[in-house]
Amino acid sequence: MNAVAFFITFAANMRKNSRASYLLLIIAVLIITSCSKFSKLQKTGTDQEKYDAAMAYYKKGDFYRSGLLFEELIPLLKGSTESELAQFYYAYTQYHQSQYNTSQFLFKKFFDTYARSDYAQEAFYMHAFSLYKDSSPYNLDQTSTFTAISAMQDFINTYPESPFREECTKYILELRSKLEKKAYERARLYHKISDFNPMSLKSAVISIENFRKDFPDSQYNEELAFLKVESQYNLASNSFIDKQKERFQDVLKFYQELIDKYPTGKYNRDAEKMFDESQKQIQVIAKLEEEKQKLKDAQPDPTTKPTKVTTPAIAEPKGQ
Repeated sequence: MNAVAFFITFAANMRKNSRASYLLLIIAVLIITSCSKFSKLQKTGTDQEKYDAAMAYYKKGDFYRSGLLFEELIPLLKGSTESELAQFYYAYTQYHQSQYNTSQFLFKKFFDTYARSDYAQEAFYMHAFSLYKDSSPYNLDQTSTFTAISAMQDFINTYPESPFREECTKYILELRSKLEKKAYERARLYHKISDFNPMSLKSAVISIENFRKDFPDSQYNEELAFLKVESQYNLASNSFIDKQKERFQDVLKFYQELIDKYPTGKYNRDAEKMFDESQKQIQVIAKLEEEKQKLKDAQPDPTTKPTKVTTPAIAEPKGQ
C-alpha cells in the first residue's frame, strides 16, 4: 500500500468530527513529506545544497538530520572553506544528541586539526565538557571521571586566561566530589562487610587512611576517623595473642588522633569505650607477658649446668 492509499484508508476510518484524528493525520503528512524531501536531498542534492541544508537543520534544532548530512559531507569537503565549519558543527550535532563519547573525540580531533582556528579554544573546552557529561555515576567505575578531570586541567593549563576557566574549575570540583563519594563508600563498605574478618578490617583501616590523605578537608573525615578506631579495635580483638598488644596500641593512637582533631565530636563517647577496653587488654597482655617471663626465668640456665666429666680408660697391665 502506497502513502496516498494509506491516508485515504486512514481518513475513511476516522471518527467524524474527531479533531485529534485530523491533527494526527496532518502531522503524519508533514513527517512523510519531510522524510521524502530529505531522502531526495541525500540522493540527488549537490554538496553545496547538502551543506546549506545541514546548517539549516542545525539552526532549527534537527541535529539528527544535520549530523547525517555533515557526516556525509566531511570527506567530500577536504580543502574547502566549508570543511572546518562542517567538522565543528558535526561534533556539536553529536553533543546535542547526548553522544558525549563521540562528541569528545570529534571536538579533540577538530582542535588537533585546526589548532589555529577561531573555534579551537571552544572545541578544546567542549572536548573536556563532553568528557564531564560522560562521567559515570559515583557508584560505578570512575576511569571516565579521572579522564574528565585531566582534560579540564589540560584546558586550564592551555588557556589560563580563558572565559571558560571558571567553569572548568567548578566542574573539576564536582568531579572530585564524585571521587570523594566513591572512596567514602568503599571505605565504609570494607568496614560494613568485615564481619570481624582480619583481612577486611585491615583493608578498612588502610582505605580510611588513604581517604584522609586524598581528601583532607572532606566532610566525611570525622565519621571515618571513628570507623578507623572501631575497625582497629575489632581487628585487635580478633587477632592472635602475639599480635594483640601492638594492635590495641594502634587503637589508642587512632583514638588520640580522633579527639585531637574533633575534641567535641559526636563519636567520641563510643570511641572512648574502645579506648578504655583497649587499655585494659594491654594491661592483661602485659601481666601475661610478665608471668611468662617469670616462668622463663625460673627455668635453670643451661649454661650453668656442671660439665660432664669423662674418666679416661685405665690401661690393662702387660703380660709378664
